[in-house]
Amino acid sequence: MRWLAAFALSAVLHPMVQAPDVDGVERRPLKVGKGHAAALFFVAHDCPISNYYSHEIRRICDEYSKRGLACSVVYIEPNLTDADAAKHAREYGHGDYPKIVDRTHALVAAAGATITPQVVVIKDDESVAYRGRIDNFYAALGRPRRVVTEHDLRDALDAVFSGKPVAKPETQAVGCYIPDLSAYSQ
Repeated sequence: MRWLAAFALSAVLHPMVQAPDVDGVERRPLKVGKGHAAALFFVAHDCPISNYYSHEIRRICDEYSKRGLACSVVYIEPNLTDADAAKHAREYGHGDYPKIVDRTHALVAAAGATITPQVVVIKDDESVAYRGRIDNFYAALGRPRRVVTEHDLRDALDAVFSGKPVAKPETQAVGCYIPDLSAYSQ
């Protein structure tokens, strides 16, 4: 199973996957411009750990956008309305980056997301540079640490923008599992 994760991490994504954001603008969040990178933050509006990280997501996006990072927040609940996703993003302090409701889980599948919150960083060659947690604040569900000691996403972004390999290209995210689409059917 470990070899499968390593293979998936090194696989090149299909950049043509597109989805409208909550404002109706068609987005291709897997397509990355030369010299840039993209971060897709997979979240669920009702996941307390996703909600906890909303301000850190904004800080990272604001800080790293100056270096060429494009951020997107991807809501994984197909039955969430665009209006409710936009309202949630405002209430939890997300920035001006796109918010996408992944109604078909096309982005979930393409990026290999399994947990919320989970981030996938894509390099300009459309390969996955990093997949995992934002940092190690949560040791396990319901078990936060007093102090963050590992800033996995920031370390990965620093490596990507320095042209170096990411030291830990995959970490285990702690949060809410992304259910199969059938779990949302009425």
